[in-house]
Amino acid sequence: MDHAVKDYLHYLSIERGLSQNTVSSYNRDLVQYTKFLQQKCELIEVKEVQRVHIMQFLNSLYDANRSVSTIARILSTIRSFHQFLIREYDVNHDPSLHIETPKKNRTLPKVLSSNEVEMLLDLSGNDPLRIRNKAMLEVLYATGLRVSELLSLTMNDMHLTMGFVRCIGKGSKERIIPLGSHAQKAIENYLEHSRSKLLKGKREEAVFLNHHGRPMSRQGFWKILKAIAKDKGIKKELTPHTLRHSFATHLLENGADLRAVQEMLGHADISTTQIYTHVTKARLKDVYKNFHPRA
Repeated sequence: MDHAVKDYLHYLSIERGLSQNTVSSYNRDLVQYTKFLQQKCELIEVKEVQRVHIMQFLNSLYDANRSVSTIARILSTIRSFHQFLIREYDVNHDPSLHIETPKKNRTLPKVLSSNEVEMLLDLSGNDPLRIRNKAMLEVLYATGLRVSELLSLTMNDMHLTMGFVRCIGKGSKERIIPLGSHAQKAIENYLEHSRSKLLKGKREEAVFLNHHGRPMSRQGFWKILKAIAKDKGIKKELTPHTLRHSFATHLLENGADLRAVQEMLGHADISTTQIYTHVTKARLKDVYKNFHPRA
C-alpha cells in the first residue's frame, strides 16, 4: 500500500507536473487514508479495499469534526488514487465509485474595498524593506498572482520594458500578465534602490528577498502582510489570497470580461472564476440595502 502511494505521488509530480505544494497535500491525505486502512481495517493490499472501508474512514473524519470542504477534498484524492491503481496496478474495481461527495457550503471569498486596497498600498519611505513590501503588494494586486507564484518570480520573469511578468502556475502552465503603471513603477524602484542592498553582494535569481538576501518565504510574506494591515487599521480578516480575490472582483466590477479574468488568474475551469461574479452581486446588494431610500 505504501509503495502504491509512492508511485502515485511520483506520477503526480513527474507525469502531471503538479507543484511540490500540491503533491505534499495529496501525500498528507493519503497518509491519513492508508494509515486508517492498515490500522483500523487491518488491510495490507490496495486491492483489498472495499467501499465500506472508505465509508468507515470518512465517518472517522466526520467524528473528528473535520470540515465538509476538507472531507470533500480528501475524497477527491482517494478517487484519483484508486483510478490510478486501476490503470497501473492489478486492481479491477474502484471502491470509491459510488460514494457521494459531501455538499459544500460555498463561501464567498473575502475581498478588500478599493479604499482598503489604497490604504494597504500607501507605503512611502526610502527604507529597503518598505520599498520591497510596496513592490510585492503592488504586483499582487496588479496581477492577481498567487503568493507562491509571486515569490517564485525570477529576474528572467520580469519584462518591465514590455510591461508584463511571466508566471509559471499550477501544472507548470505559463501565463503572461500585464503589470500596470503603479506596479511597474514600484518594481523599478525596488530593483534600483532596494534589491541590491538586500543581496549584500550575493547572487540570487529570486526577485523578492528577505533581509538576509535569500528568497522570501510564504510565512515571511504572511507576517509582513498582517503587520502592514494592522498598522493601516484594516480590521478585515486577511489571507495571502485576499489581494488575488480583490484583483478579480474589482476587475469584474469595472466591466472586465470573465474569460480575460480567468486567463489572468490561471484557472483551468471558468466555473472557478465565476465565484467572483457572485461576490460582485453580493456587494451590489449591500450597496443597494445601505443607500437606497426604500431598501
